[in-house]
Amino acid sequence: MFTRSFAVVLGLICTFVPKYVIGEFGRLYEQQYAVALFNKVRFDIEGGGGPQPQLLRRKTPLENRSIFSGALFQFLEENKKWRNRFLFVPDSYNMNYYDNKASHERGLHPKGTINCAGYKVLTSMDQYLELLNNSLPDVKAKVGNTPFLKCATEFLLILWHPYARHYYFCVVTEKEQKKWHAVFQDCVRHTNDGLLEESKVQTPAFTDSVRLFRQAHGQYGTWEMMCGAPPQILANLVMETLLPEVRDLITPGLKGKMHERQRNWMLICDAVYGLVVRQAQAQYEAVVQSCEAGRPLLEASIRTDMDQIITSKEHVSNKIKAVALPKAEKLLKVSIQPYISSILEALMEPTSRGFSEVRDVFFRELVDMSKNTVNDSTKEKLGEHMEKISMLAFHPVKMQSCYEKVEDLSLDGLQQRFDVSSPSVFVQRAQILMREQMDDAVYTFEQILHQSLEDQGPEGLCKNIQRCQDRVIKKFDYDSSTVRKRFFREALLQIFIPYMLKQLTPSVASVSLAAVAAFPLSLILLTYCFSELPRFQELIFEDFSRFILVENIFEEVVLHSVMKDIMMAVKEAAVQRRHNLYRDSIVLTSSDPNLHLLGDNPAIDWAGEYGTGPEEGQGQDEVEGEETGDSGEAHRRRRMKQVVSMIQLDGSPILVNESCLEVPSVDGIPEEREGEGEDQDAPSSPEIVHQDPVKVNATTPKQKKKAPPPPVQPENSPSPIRDSPHCPFLKKEINMKLTHTLQVFLVGYITFNIIIDLSSMIYTTAQPLELALP
Repeated sequence: MFTRSFAVVLGLICTFVPKYVIGEFGRLYEQQYAVALFNKVRFDIEGGGGPQPQLLRRKTPLENRSIFSGALFQFLEENKKWRNRFLFVPDSYNMNYYDNKASHERGLHPKGTINCAGYKVLTSMDQYLELLNNSLPDVKAKVGNTPFLKCATEFLLILWHPYARHYYFCVVTEKEQKKWHAVFQDCVRHTNDGLLEESKVQTPAFTDSVRLFRQAHGQYGTWEMMCGAPPQILANLVMETLLPEVRDLITPGLKGKMHERQRNWMLICDAVYGLVVRQAQAQYEAVVQSCEAGRPLLEASIRTDMDQIITSKEHVSNKIKAVALPKAEKLLKVSIQPYISSILEALMEPTSRGFSEVRDVFFRELVDMSKNTVNDSTKEKLGEHMEKISMLAFHPVKMQSCYEKVEDLSLDGLQQRFDVSSPSVFVQRAQILMREQMDDAVYTFEQILHQSLEDQGPEGLCKNIQRCQDRVIKKFDYDSSTVRKRFFREALLQIFIPYMLKQLTPSVASVSLAAVAAFPLSLILLTYCFSELPRFQELIFEDFSRFILVENIFEEVVLHSVMKDIMMAVKEAAVQRRHNLYRDSIVLTSSDPNLHLLGDNPAIDWAGEYGTGPEEGQGQDEVEGEETGDSGEAHRRRRMKQVVSMIQLDGSPILVNESCLEVPSVDGIPEEREGEGEDQDAPSSPEIVHQDPVKVNATTPKQKKKAPPPPVQPENSPSPIRDSPHCPFLKKEINMKLTHTLQVFLVGYITFNIIIDLSSMIYTTAQPLELALP
């Protein structure tokens, strides 16, 4: 199917493209790092910024916490079987899956870890097939036809990624599916937000480098794969260029049935993506380390020549404005101003409903606590309620109603005009801001209530809660208005600025890979950005050229040209009090002047202070740890508090060795007792669920003892496992065609050899051919 010459060509492509992309990104990053450092130092000296927030910000919100854990079924592509798994979601939101809960509690290494950055959570096979068909256009599957994946139940959960491996899960009930779906979406949402806002130099340098690289290749507008940590984003940037080349080369060589070609293509993508991620990780760390090593000298030079650098930059900026501003204003008047109000309204409506829902959820939780403390105002009851409320912002199920409000955001009719690939970029950003606002409100309420209890004691607890609630709600409304206005301005800039840059610069879509290999990307940027820009580089002193870049100044000129209209539109909406927005003139400067001092206090242990005493609880846990022989790490894992609690379904028995009591499907599977000596890979293994769908019915432990796993039955003989009405699965057909098995094996073997050839050809043929390319 694939010859050695094919492997050589594929190896060259997979070597040359990542080397080029990462190399040119590194050059851009070194340039943008100096510019970002200058902006940061200038901001520190001159100050500035918007209104100060009224709510406190928690420093370590998920300390000693886990998000969720439980059992569900996972489809294993290796043997095409469904297997029971225990999933644990820590505070990093990277999902770890184990064979069972005991393996997790003993501190064993997980069977695998899923970093959800870039994934989409799907709940139906039709959604999955649509995305799968788009990834390989020449091979399309019909809706409802998925021979390589037959679901054990109808309640699916699929994690889809354009480059990486796909994961398939299922549960027994719709209630479980909704809960796991909320947890999975929260994992994706959190891991996608991998760029640290606290890093005022590295993050702007990275984002500007990625944006300039894509613009140099004619790719403007929002980018859905700008998600994850910087190495992941850099790998996505490589795959954006590499994947079309690999697809054109490999697709004609894929043989077999439709689903086999799709599955083999996914395996090849995952293998190539893994190699790219490792290269991006190593080279990005090397670039950052090199820039950080030179930071002290750069910062010293900036502080010494700050005034001269600012004067030189303003001089060049004025020259560029004289040339670029008339064209930008003309474009603004014709193509931007008529659409500002409509796009702003499309952003404000769902976003404001989402923040309003956050306020309502927070208010309802406090009202419920007040009602419960009327009849029972003991310290223990207060500690129990506050322990739950403290993690409200990180409870994906309770926050789901807030997130769903903003998911209605739609830019229909405007996406194609302004090159907006999908509104998901804005939806995700709004949801992250909503979670931050909820946590700020909860943390501020905690600190104010705790201070009130220390000063006045538990007397009049309901009145104290009401007073603290009113103060926090008032601060939430003010901060919510400030955060939303900033979000609207940033979203409008993300929509309009790329469109204006694309209209003001010549097209670079025709730039070939050979051309970019022969010239540095910086020259391509200067050549294609604006026809008259290169001559302004001569106006910059050589000593200041590291901190003043012509392409950055040009974009600043374009930004300022449209910023005035955006500010005016947002201000007008605030003056009209639309969607509960406050005017900029309303500043709560005198509200709780000493509140910020509470932000330095350590986190409040409500369960320890107002619930069971920490000494008593700790002593009991230590005794349990000594009795069970747990290690320190395993003991810490077991004591870790969980944000999302388990829910036991009515009528379901308690599972002895399972964590997720809301997944009773394990009860429907006959458990194998230790010491029975049955082969786990045999068709009668109790932990393996075959892929044929069947209705799930629960069985009792007594029934499981009476039905031990039988040996493999002949094809026509009745099988207790396959024919049992209590079985949640059907056995795989024993008379599977041998040709189909051999075909899958051969394709996998050839794919493996391709990856081996990729590595071997790098050292034998890549270097001389690369030198000959220019």
